[in-house]
Amino acid sequence: MKPIYTSFIDAVEEIIDGSTIMVGGFGLCGIPENLVLALVETKVKDLTVISNNCGVDDWGLGLLLKNKQIKKMISSYVGENKEFERQVLSGEVEVELIPQGTLAEKIRAGGAGIPAFYTPAGVGTPIAEGKEIRSFGDKEYVLEEALVADFSLIRASQADKMGNLIYNKTAQNFNPMIATAGKVTIAEVEELVEVGELRPDSIHTPSIYVQKLIVGKQVKRIERLTVQKSS
Repeated sequence: MKPIYTSFIDAVEEIIDGSTIMVGGFGLCGIPENLVLALVETKVKDLTVISNNCGVDDWGLGLLLKNKQIKKMISSYVGENKEFERQVLSGEVEVELIPQGTLAEKIRAGGAGIPAFYTPAGVGTPIAEGKEIRSFGDKEYVLEEALVADFSLIRASQADKMGNLIYNKTAQNFNPMIATAGKVTIAEVEELVEVGELRPDSIHTPSIYVQKLIVGKQVKRIERLTVQKSS
């Protein structure tokens, strides 16, 4: 059985100033929103955050950014976050932008214990500056180092008490690979069931990668709501 928390503050209490954290999600889909809110409350600072993007101005990782709790952001795009854009342009936060597929592979490699890999993405651009370039066949590739973190914060649809996880459709996104790449993985889940209730062939993340569990309701906000105009 894995530790099952009832307080989000208690679940993140090990995360201290200067920690490196990975956070699951794509836009606002599949983000561990309650764990992020707990970090806002703890006021932990100087965080290096690895995530596909940085939420929006008033939700998700955008709240940590607004509170000046993030020192460096490693992500694939700025997204819908005007405060992120402002802080990047003003030099208030350090940012490392990585092609999305490369970011995913850097995290996957970190979780698999692979220190680095070659990819054609970014060759001939500022992304490749200072990195090793090698030719395979008639094509050039840049060497990218894997990413790991002190803590991984993820969200799943279901979990059993051993920590086996199932994600809901596109909310899976970066969560499975991030679960493997943190020294301590904290899973925020919508439903917790007894061991044996999840079908083994439906499990996306095995329990070996999960150290903490907590159940919480989620707002599931929409990043940009678009509706049809009435005729």
